Amino acid sequence: MTTTVLTAPASESGTATHRTRTAPTRIPLTRLIGVELRKMFDTRSGFWLMASIVITSVLATAAIIVFAPDDQLTFDNFAAAIGAPMTVILPMIGILAVTSEWSQRSGLTTFTLVPHRGRVLGAKFLAAIGVGVVSMFIALVVGVLGTLVGSAIAGVDPVWNVSAAHFALIVLGSVLGMLFGFMLGLVIRNSAGAIVTYFVYTLVLPPLLGLLAANQKWFADLQPWVDFNYAQTSLFNGTMTSEQWQQLGTAGALWFVLPMAVGLLIVRRAEVK
Repeated sequence: MTTTVLTAPASESGTATHRTRTAPTRIPLTRLIGVELRKMFDTRSGFWLMASIVITSVLATAAIIVFAPDDQLTFDNFAAAIGAPMTVILPMIGILAVTSEWSQRSGLTTFTLVPHRGRVLGAKFLAAIGVGVVSMFIALVVGVLGTLVGSAIAGVDPVWNVSAAHFALIVLGSVLGMLFGFMLGLVIRNSAGAIVTYFVYTLVLPPLLGLLAANQKWFADLQPWVDFNYAQTSLFNGTMTSEQWQQLGTAGALWFVLPMAVGLLIVRRAEVK
């Protein structure tokens, strides 16, 4: 085995010149976040998934105006109607933000351009949070317009029965639901598998745990501490006691933080094909 050393040509004075190459600058995090946001919108499925946030908000608002009695045209009811589809759409966005690298086979390109996978995942995480918060403010605007229009049509005074603190808790609960989907995407790394797992978690598991709590006193006392979905619903009630915050933190550590750490470890070491 031989080694060949390439030397730059000598200068006119007879001494060899050495060329230095400057290292490329690190890609800023803001650019990575911008790329991840663009990935969420630049596909046909991604565009319509984002558009469904506005579409379902408008449809839910119109349904309240058409079908609800006059005394139910309150901002609280509009917010509840708009929030129902949000609990499904936002976690799907969180899931696809991660699994698209594997389902669309773009992960090899992404992790080649940015070898530090933790920075890419961090950008995805921040982009998902940004989309979740903006989506909730869009829902807020639609809910306000629905309350004003519905009250004007019915000839009643608009009722604003959701405080700023209550809305902040709703935003937090919705973003946590979105990040739970993000966590499932990290752990499973398959769009269909993560989506099915999420619906099992939200539709199948709560009735089973509720049945267990109704028949077993020991689990009824334990459920708020170990059931993240149960503890998370307290955020949408408008008030949170110190004990409920502790229950949310304990259940979140079991169902969200620990699996998230495992998923990050797996993604950072898994082979991308």
